Amino acid sequence: MQPVISLKDIRVTLGQNFSLSVESLVLEPHRIYALTGPNGAGKSTLLRVMALLLSPQAGTIEFAEGDSRDLARQRQRVTLVEQTPYLFEGSVTDNLNFGLKLRGINSKERSERIRATLAIVGLEGFEHRRAKELSGGEVQRVALARALVLKPELLLLDEPTANIDSNSLQAYEALLSGLPEYGVTVVFSTHDPSQSKRL
Repeated sequence: MQPVISLKDIRVTLGQNFSLSVESLVLEPHRIYALTGPNGAGKSTLLRVMALLLSPQAGTIEFAEGDSRDLARQRQRVTLVEQTPYLFEGSVTDNLNFGLKLRGINSKERSERIRATLAIVGLEGFEHRRAKELSGGEVQRVALARALVLKPELLLLDEPTANIDSNSLQAYEALLSGLPEYGVTVVFSTHDPSQSKRL
């Protein structure tokens, strides 16, 4: 089976005090991967490299079945959810519609995708809820839904449970562990070694 993404001889230097080096990293499809390590180890930097938001000074990044020179097409195959996601003002539907409209998806398919994706993340019936009325855990789920509705091949999550209270943690981890069933490869960063073992 062809890897979703392959990194080779990656080097990123930021300022005078930080350097990230990845000799080889190959991710198989429909799996969940954890990036672990203390703060400052380079987890977020590596995620941004894989999301094609940060260009390494050296090395190659290849996606399955695609022209690596077509950056716009490659970026559509991967989505990054930041540690503290920003939701647009308006409703949950407004947030999920944004990327779909940019990709030219028609209104009927947008509605179907939004309804199905909200069900995946456990937010059925939230279509008309206002973003500013959501709890911290609900914001994380809407941000996750906004990424999933685009049907990326590779979903990158930077410390996805950092802002989730302990009461919601178990349910959110269960949600994350089931995502590969929907045809997506997941990479999440965490400084908690026990979380990577659980997932």
